[in-house]
Amino acid sequence: MEYYNYIKSLHLIFVITWFAGLFYIPRLFVYQIEASEKPEPDKSILGYQLKLMAKRLWNIITWPSAILATFFAIILLVLQPVWLQQPWMHVKLGFVVLLIAYHLKTHQIFKQLQADVVKYTSNQMRIWNEGATIILFAVIFLVIVRDALNWIYGVLSIFLLGILLMLGIKLYKKIRNKNPEA
Repeated sequence: MEYYNYIKSLHLIFVITWFAGLFYIPRLFVYQIEASEKPEPDKSILGYQLKLMAKRLWNIITWPSAILATFFAIILLVLQPVWLQQPWMHVKLGFVVLLIAYHLKTHQIFKQLQADVVKYTSNQMRIWNEGATIILFAVIFLVIVRDALNWIYGVLSIFLLGILLMLGIKLYKKIRNKNPEA
């Protein structure tokens, strides 16, 4: 089992780079949506550059990281199948399924924006951007605290985090409406 820590390290590295992609891609979506509302030539110039940045981030960093993080996670579970008997792991895997669903929906939005189809506002994308943050908090606390976690307080804390993030977005929107350069 000497190689176990190497596999665990690789899993964590790719989880981090996966989340980096999931944190940044919705910000690029915000900028793409806002660029689509600008007059020419800004609209074309910014749109082209932002689509290129999103394509590179999504295809070179985010997707490969998601695949490799999942691959190394499966290896870890094969090496330590006892984890599958622990309740915290069941909850964690539930959040991983939610993360994969979030990733796939983000992919759908990515494809739409690459085709210049704008179905969401920039504010909706700012809210969407917080989904990965909430999932990350939940998974990290589950992994670190495990059985000592009081499930009721944990769930309430995640909802509180979500509410605080939404309030922060609303505050930012008010500030931005007063000062468009913010």
